[in-house]
Amino acid sequence: MSEFTLQNGIIVSGDREPKKGSLGVSGGKITSKSPPLTVDLRGQSCVYPGLINTHDHLQGNYRPPVGPKPGHYYLTWLPWDNDLKASETFKERSRLSREDLYGLSGYKCLFSGVTTVNDHFPQKFNAQILPTLPIRAILEYGLAHEASSYDLKWGDGFEIEHARAVKNNWPFITHLSEGFDEEAMNGVAGLEKLKILDRHCLFIHCIGFSDADIRKVAKAGASVSWCGFSNMFMFNVTCKIRKMLKAGINVTVGTDSSATGSANLLEELRYDRGLYRNLYGEDLPAKTFFKMCTANAARAFWIDKKTGTLDEGKLADVLVLRGKNSDPYENLLSAAMEDVELLLLEGKPLYGELRFLDLLGGKIPGGYTQITVGKRPMFVKGDPAGLYAECREKIGFKKVLDYLPFEPE
Repeated sequence: MSEFTLQNGIIVSGDREPKKGSLGVSGGKITSKSPPLTVDLRGQSCVYPGLINTHDHLQGNYRPPVGPKPGHYYLTWLPWDNDLKASETFKERSRLSREDLYGLSGYKCLFSGVTTVNDHFPQKFNAQILPTLPIRAILEYGLAHEASSYDLKWGDGFEIEHARAVKNNWPFITHLSEGFDEEAMNGVAGLEKLKILDRHCLFIHCIGFSDADIRKVAKAGASVSWCGFSNMFMFNVTCKIRKMLKAGINVTVGTDSSATGSANLLEELRYDRGLYRNLYGEDLPAKTFFKMCTANAARAFWIDKKTGTLDEGKLADVLVLRGKNSDPYENLLSAAMEDVELLLLEGKPLYGELRFLDLLGGKIPGGYTQITVGKRPMFVKGDPAGLYAECREKIGFKKVLDYLPFEPE
């Protein structure tokens, strides 16, 4: 159905105080009107913008993670890449097709409430496959792998990719200072020399930033994607997150791939909050994390006029979570995959409890299947159970991927 109202939910959006109310959807967008078809959330569900993951590598979401030997950590990303390609994980992963891996990654996003993600690969690698995923993987970005001489030479070069991003009002996305050799430590200076340090930039990791780098990035209006789990796993250190926030940098959250990162964005949010507490002996409010994965992330992607909040006229990217905590922000930070009740992309249900079937005409239509998650029957776009079963057959055993919250029946 193209028009409906989610009634009696706790609406959580932007800087506005969360409050009980209704959310109208019409023509794929948020509307201030209340279309007659209604679903009563009974005051027990929290309604958020769909979550946004600012950093993932969708071809790399396979388990278990590959990291340094016990008691050791990496200096840069390069030795990790060598370890990955020599690992049993990589050999096992290689039994699956690119389509399999991207399909699994799409569901990694969907089952954790993510409606928008960036796949950090060049468009020539992913432009054909991203539109086939159940969620939105942005294609409008300029890209470089990393600001170093040993990067993977993705895209058409820093200056060309950045100029393209500026011309089209896109983000320019690159790993930066992911490590501690001389080049990594001078990543910001290198971009300054190229005159491409500005508000179009979205920098990933940034663990080697100096205090001066932080000031320069803040002054430029650039954004940062914080991937705390992956940073600690690979390097035993993360970015100077408190200083970045105090400097006013637009900070977002990314999972990195599951080859080094967290299982999904919900787990990343919880991990990063605990990491902040351990690093600084103080708490970072749950509301701050909420903004990192909604409004801040939309701004970093240059799509904040379209999504990131539940304002009238924006795309109806909507996540409904079971209300377990009286504080809606804490509710998000404590949520697990089993707490997702409904997920909409541009007003279209992607995944939900069967009580929301009226939004699909009253029954599970073609192009959708039914699975069981946490003892709840759920409808879902596509056939993740069939994909999971097919991948297990190719791998040769009952592989468990912790970002898929169900067993194929």
